Amino acid sequence: MKHGKKYVDGAKLVDRSNLYDSAEALDLAVKTATAKFDETIEAHIRLGVDSRHADQQVRGAVVLPNGTGKTVRVAVFAKGDLAKAATEAGADIVGDADLVEKIQGGWMDFDVAVASPDMMGFVGRLGKVLGPRGLMPSPKAGTVTMDVAKAVTEAKAGKIEYRLDKTNIIHCPIGKASFGAEKLQDNFDALMGAIIKAKPAAAKGQYVRSCVIASTMGPGIKVSTAKMIG
Repeated sequence: MKHGKKYVDGAKLVDRSNLYDSAEALDLAVKTATAKFDETIEAHIRLGVDSRHADQQVRGAVVLPNGTGKTVRVAVFAKGDLAKAATEAGADIVGDADLVEKIQGGWMDFDVAVASPDMMGFVGRLGKVLGPRGLMPSPKAGTVTMDVAKAVTEAKAGKIEYRLDKTNIIHCPIGKASFGAEKLQDNFDALMGAIIKAKPAAAKGQYVRSCVIASTMGPGIKVSTAKMIG
């Protein structure tokens, strides 16, 4: 695969055989983010679990202390007082059966979906649409809740969901290159703390197997997992 000059120049700064501590890795990720836009910094964490088993699933959500740097559009399925509370909390669109119909018609202009429990009968019809996009409201992620206002506030503040993919890796954004290494470190620590806390009882052996940090267009930087408990 042929890479552009900026990527090649950035890759020269990274020793691929080295395991960096997280502070060094984040500093390098910022330095290698040389695109003309504000690149997202991502963490890719391989865990020592098997996602095929229900008792080894790792999934949850965490509010990043410094947010994601992204404007988050929130859709809320609620009615009555809860719909009013969601609107007052800053939800971008609030509805019940009408919102379900709108999404069934192809409208998808939102990043996070929140639902009150009584609405899940309606929202369940959208499983095939929202599920593959990772947008289905879930109690584990805190997006099926009676406190819809809190869920909206947290989503807007930088709450992200983490979950294993089929290869037992979690992929998560931890901010923008413009944040600088210090703020990214705070976000990275919050994410890793949540993932380690979510370790399944059925997990055996080393829990955090490997971790790579990279900017959108930059090279991967391997992070030492020695200090990551679990």
